[in-house]
Amino acid sequence: MIQSQQNNTPKPASIDWLTLVLYYFFVIAGLLCIYASVYKEDHPFIYDNGMNYGKQLIWIGISSFIGLLILLVDEKFFYVFAYALYGMAIALLIAVIIMGTSFRGSNSWIEIAGFRLQPAEFAKFATALALARFLGGFNTKFSDKKVQLISYGLIFLPMVIILLQNETGTALVFGSFIFMLYREGLPGYFLFIGFMIALMGVLSLLIAPLYLIISIGAIALLMLLFIRRNKQNILIVFGVALAFVFYVSSVNYLFENVMQPHQKSRINVLLGKEVDLKGAGYNVQQSKIAIGSGGLVGKGFLQGTQNKFRFVPEQSTDFIFCTVGEEFGFAGSVGFIVAYLFLLWRVLFIAERQRYKFNRIYGYCVASILFFHFTINIGMTLGILPVIGIPLPFLSYGGSSLLSFTILLFILLRLDANRINELKGSFE
Repeated sequence: MIQSQQNNTPKPASIDWLTLVLYYFFVIAGLLCIYASVYKEDHPFIYDNGMNYGKQLIWIGISSFIGLLILLVDEKFFYVFAYALYGMAIALLIAVIIMGTSFRGSNSWIEIAGFRLQPAEFAKFATALALARFLGGFNTKFSDKKVQLISYGLIFLPMVIILLQNETGTALVFGSFIFMLYREGLPGYFLFIGFMIALMGVLSLLIAPLYLIISIGAIALLMLLFIRRNKQNILIVFGVALAFVFYVSSVNYLFENVMQPHQKSRINVLLGKEVDLKGAGYNVQQSKIAIGSGGLVGKGFLQGTQNKFRFVPEQSTDFIFCTVGEEFGFAGSVGFIVAYLFLLWRVLFIAERQRYKFNRIYGYCVASILFFHFTINIGMTLGILPVIGIPLPFLSYGGSSLLSFTILLFILLRLDANRINELKGSFE
């Protein structure tokens, strides 16, 4: 996979400093937002272990140290031990189910030396490495059905285990790998099918199942009028129609009998079927008030009231973007979004300039995870997507999430840092 080099320690010039600067921009901005969201005049110091911002400062130090170690490790380490890291992640996920601690309704945490960690966060980069190792193998082509099945298995295994921990939001993140698979050869119609499944899922919750089933039947009959009616086409149309009928019925059954009451309430509020400003809709309502109150340029740093006085629940974690909106306004919010998009573009740029499939695939996995977190978190903060409880990368408070995102990004930086040695080696 990677040619042997006499000295594999990356030189400073080989590190993508622009991405590193963006990383620390978001990390420091996140620390300031956490500080602003819980700021109290009688606790003015940013280093206070009793406050979230003090704990986050410690995690920034730990993450920076781990990031430095990653940059010093031989890049072949991540290829050689990709499956081992994946296996360790799966073992930790199973251990959490057996001996984990419950926190805020999910049994996804484990206590290690006094620290509470969430192994599901670390399973993201472990799965990315395993996928890159498998798909980056010699003569491995995604068009091969066996390769596709194994790839899906690598994704769904941690996803299912995390679902058993009642961490639906984190489990859904693993679905973002579909973007990487599309880059590696997944047919475009899979994305279309995914879109139709999502659309039918929403419609099945908005429209009475009987009416929707009748509509599906009517559409199937209309299609038969405009296509060539032979045995194969007729079977395809009726097969697809029956599949959608089964899917619609399943969505309603799962919604009514499997989902928990708070999950159903959040979805009903999002779809406009319920108005619950004191219950399921409270978080989103207060979030929109906080962001709207910022106006064009915001109230100013430490001047926000909606977040400071805790009108917005989880204002330093899942809803940290409210602090950005309230204190820096529309202009600041747009600036943050543009900066995030620039980081995503930079990750994709790094991925595309790699000579090895392993590096490129891992880079696309990083971009997929960051894109999913960014889109869903901002969407749920603005009330246009359901609240599923996932952090905003590098900004939200949380040691596990910051450390896992740091590892995720710094592995890519380490793999990319070897490109200069590779290019030099090709001319020697």
